[in-house]
Amino acid sequence: METEECSGLGTASVSGDKNQRDKKNRMPAQSIETVRKLRADAARNRERVLKAATAIFSAGGADASLEAVARRARVGIGTLYRHFPTREDLFEAVYRHEVQHLCELADRLNDEAAPLEALRLWMRSGVEFIATKKGMVEALALAVAGSTELHARSSEQLSTAAGLLMARAVAAGEIRSDTSAETLVRALVGMCYMQNQPGWQENVLRMVDIIVDGLRLPAKGSRVTRHKRLPTRRRAQPSEEAIPRFHAPSRRQSRKRGNRLEVE
Repeated sequence: METEECSGLGTASVSGDKNQRDKKNRMPAQSIETVRKLRADAARNRERVLKAATAIFSAGGADASLEAVARRARVGIGTLYRHFPTREDLFEAVYRHEVQHLCELADRLNDEAAPLEALRLWMRSGVEFIATKKGMVEALALAVAGSTELHARSSEQLSTAAGLLMARAVAAGEIRSDTSAETLVRALVGMCYMQNQPGWQENVLRMVDIIVDGLRLPAKGSRVTRHKRLPTRRRAQPSEEAIPRFHAPSRRQSRKRGNRLEVE
């Protein structure tokens, strides 16, 4: 009897273990599906918040209301703070988002446009980004100022994007190869510091064209016109005949003319 009881307990124990294993095997599949759905929803909400923040900061500057961002994104303010606990976190995320946008644009232009034109369009897009989102420049500046890592990372990403376009143009024989992508990005960013001056966009776009044209190599088979250096013209020295001579007058002439010198 004891053996049977033990056997019965053992059977029950084995059956219970099997049920637990079955539950464990079923739970992960349900959990994974739920987690995937939650992650997809969270990713969509985050993207909506970033797009809304870009629009709100562009119009109202860095002091724009976060509640306005949440309303435009159609999420609760709690959802916004769950993704971005502080205003600075949101600034940084927007900055990274916009840098990523310019990098993706470089990839598209690399596939769709001619080498030199792709480089020109990418640089002009950077200027137009600042022009159309002037209110967000302050927010982006605050994001970069607060994070050395962010500044270094974004500079590296933009230089990589510019380098992709430049390498293609160099390989096509359209631009010179002695200028680095880092130099080009620094020039572009530096010119955009003029954004508070009247008419700055037109001036900077003109400078972009000048820079790109300066990188351009002459077409194959064309002759490069080199301007000869004009010789330095020396002033002609007067000849001896041109120099007036002075003669001492005779005593008689001196008395008559009051001792004045006569010039022949």
